[in-house]
Amino acid sequence: MSGARGDLARGGAPDALTVSADAERLIAAAQRLRAEVGKRIVGQHAVVEEILMALVAGGHALLVGVPGLAKTLMIKSLADAMRLEFRRIQFTPDLVPSDITGTEILEESAGGARAFRFVQGPVFANIVLADEINRAPPRTQAALLEAMQEHSVTAAGKTMRLPEPFFVLATQNPIEQEGTYPLPEAQLDRFLFDIRVGYPGEQEEIDILRATTGRRGEPIVPVFGAEEAMALQRLVRELPCSDLVLRYAAHLVRATRPGEANIPSMVKQYVRWGAGPRAGQALILGAKAAALLAGRAVVSPADVRRVALPVLRHRILPNFAAEADGVSSEPIVEALLAHVAPPASALPG
Repeated sequence: MSGARGDLARGGAPDALTVSADAERLIAAAQRLRAEVGKRIVGQHAVVEEILMALVAGGHALLVGVPGLAKTLMIKSLADAMRLEFRRIQFTPDLVPSDITGTEILEESAGGARAFRFVQGPVFANIVLADEINRAPPRTQAALLEAMQEHSVTAAGKTMRLPEPFFVLATQNPIEQEGTYPLPEAQLDRFLFDIRVGYPGEQEEIDILRATTGRRGEPIVPVFGAEEAMALQRLVRELPCSDLVLRYAAHLVRATRPGEANIPSMVKQYVRWGAGPRAGQALILGAKAAALLAGRAVVSPADVRRVALPVLRHRILPNFAAEADGVSSEPIVEALLAHVAPPASALPG
């Protein structure tokens, strides 16, 4: 990453060599992180990559996939490789907000004095897996989503900060919809990425059978901790991004809105509501994370295109015509990428 020295230093860093050395060390650690997760997870490289992008971008992710695709193991492996505290919350119809945030209990001391003590809930962790989030009622969903937004919990009249870094991965089962409470669009918008977990390929499935029915594999070796994870998040924010790339991201987002001029025909025909300004922020942060994890200190239009699908698929609301014709948001995003041409050159001068 020799070109990173000048690019990262242009942001006003006093010592270019120190900044570059730290950046290279952190990026190398992130690359080792992939290898450590790969000790337990066979395949799913794109999913692991998108989870890492969301993490270093400082956002949260929604994972959609059928049961049995190692979503929980994937997240637990990531937490183990980063020495971060991991908690899993199984969302059910009878789950209440205090089951997530915590509750007060009345304790009696040896002298007979009574006092309330707050017992922290499972949300007080670095990585929280919200399993089947759409099975809990909206009030319970809102408790977690508020914590995601504010990185804090208000309970017993006090506001308590959550540990940093704080990263929520929520899962949804796309098949079983009976007895579920779909997340409203405004709450879906709080997830940086919507990540789809698919079935493995044939060879990957054979490798999974070999790995899970034989001897236990190598243990995961922690690569770094919370401080390094937060340093990566700061580094993402510091990456330069040219006006051409910013304009390209804005054009993509604006092209999702049916009322705008010069939009794809699929948007006019199949979209009820397009993405809001938060989508543009997610595109840029995701693109910066993609560039950083690839060892580059400059964001390109290709990075924006790389993250367009996980950023936009849950922020586009199809209309009744789309439902009738069986058109999901994914082909609409693909039509956007074909319609909005990337700038010819987007590197800072």
